[in-house]
Amino acid sequence: MVYQKLSNRQLIRYMRKVRITGIFICLFIALFSCADNKKELTAANTEVEIATTKPFSWKAANIYFLLTDRFNNGDPSNDVNFDRTRETAVLRGFKGGDLKGITQKIEEGYFTDLGINAIWMTPVVEQIHDGTDEGTGYTYGYHGYWTKDWTALDPNFGAREDLAELVETAHDNGIRILLDAVINHTGPVTDGDTVWPEEWVRTSPKCEFKDYESTVSCTLVENLPDIRTESDEVVDLPPQLVEKWKVEGRYDEEMAELDNFFEKTGHPRAPRFYIMKWLSDYIHDFGIDGYRVDTVKHTEEYVWEEFEDVCEDAFNSWKAANPDKVLDDAPFYMVGEIYFYNVNTGRTYDFGDRKVDYFNDSFDALINFDLRSSADRSYEEVFSSYNQVLQGDLKGYSTLSYMSSHDDSSPFDKDRSKPYETAIRLLLAPGAAQVYYGDELARTLIVEGTNGDATLRSFMNWEDIDSNPETAKILVHWQKLGQFRNDHISVGAGVHYMISESPYVFKRSFAEGDISDEVIVGLDLPVGMKSMSVADVFENGIKVRDAYSGETAEVVDGKVSVTTDYNLVLLEEINE
Repeated sequence: MVYQKLSNRQLIRYMRKVRITGIFICLFIALFSCADNKKELTAANTEVEIATTKPFSWKAANIYFLLTDRFNNGDPSNDVNFDRTRETAVLRGFKGGDLKGITQKIEEGYFTDLGINAIWMTPVVEQIHDGTDEGTGYTYGYHGYWTKDWTALDPNFGAREDLAELVETAHDNGIRILLDAVINHTGPVTDGDTVWPEEWVRTSPKCEFKDYESTVSCTLVENLPDIRTESDEVVDLPPQLVEKWKVEGRYDEEMAELDNFFEKTGHPRAPRFYIMKWLSDYIHDFGIDGYRVDTVKHTEEYVWEEFEDVCEDAFNSWKAANPDKVLDDAPFYMVGEIYFYNVNTGRTYDFGDRKVDYFNDSFDALINFDLRSSADRSYEEVFSSYNQVLQGDLKGYSTLSYMSSHDDSSPFDKDRSKPYETAIRLLLAPGAAQVYYGDELARTLIVEGTNGDATLRSFMNWEDIDSNPETAKILVHWQKLGQFRNDHISVGAGVHYMISESPYVFKRSFAEGDISDEVIVGLDLPVGMKSMSVADVFENGIKVRDAYSGETAEVVDGKVSVTTDYNLVLLEEINE
């Protein structure tokens, strides 16, 4: 059960989603062309109310990560800008995805049907205008990590009004928005994108990753200028930015804002603080809810403590100025990317010669690189180990697990042969979950002719939903698990406890303040009739529902029996 005191605004927002009937009608509409799924959804379309008001916690977030350029093309008129017309290597040019495309899918209910309550998109700031050829074939900055100007949106992704509409639409649907923060480096140097001044960036040495120094004070790769984030020296704006802003007619406005920022904060006009100001503007101006922070271990740890302060101040200012738009009292969220961080190591990352705690006064969570390598471990081994760390060393913080991503060449299921297991491991694991775009459609991660990360970044395979019945079935599976996770805070933020090893049944329990929630999950159960002990959670006479099949039952003698065509059960209490 979940109980929480809510404002009228929150009640209106959540009550639109509380009836299970409405959720499955959305699924029915999306999949009406598949006869098998019609039958399945009709059987699950049971009109009951579940005891939930869906309280939100970043510790249990269900985050959808997408490449802005590869998700959905909502506005073909912005597909080509800055004369980016040169032929590129396979999947290394812009493909048309944009902010309007994401907004369209929010409005269609695609994310709601998946149980998604936050969307993280790759950086949308203006990218270098030219491309590079660094051994992987000619490449443009379609991925968003090659910044030219932090203060402007890249027109390939959309305009400021597009971002404003996206955030507002997401919030109206109970979905938070994360942008991607890059402070470590600018974009590469090209004929049309000159290097920033020496007092701003270093262009050598290249990182060797042997120890702390050779990981932080260096360039990630050749021709990726490294911001001098360690410097407190006062620097002027790069002349290329000054010239650009004057041509665009906004130099005076940008300078006045910078003056106000540095006067208010007392920070020196050092490189990192300029960038922090520019990134915090997206909080001030649009009300974004968090940042996924790129290349964390390649920057001094105190930088992230400073950045957290700047972001939190901006978020509080936005909430004070927009009280009618505030979703709830959830804080601004910062999740960091430390390549190869493993949640089982707890709070610190080991450079070999130095251990650093990145949770201290900076990050709420770190991306967990462990789950995608868990194929040789049972569900219980993984779930119990994560629970131990999250309820122990990381108490008060969280982790963000994933199964595939945009730059990990070793995903859990690269050939997409185990999409059902992938969803179970990810969406039922303790902590927050990151669904990579197309996980739910088994989008291919192997594309002929690609080099490096490009193979992970094909355009979203929307057409498969209608043309491939198996894809539609996989999507329904992800939707059911995702909605269950979103409906029950205990799944991600609760305490995990195994009820029985064979068949494998466990419970998750969450109790904090006036919020309480408990569920029972059974995996690897027999198809047909199945009986489970539920006395630890549900009292005799309580009516429960299997959120996966839609079947309902009553607790008798501490047990629940249901007959379904599936080998898993997601039990929740029915609110009568």
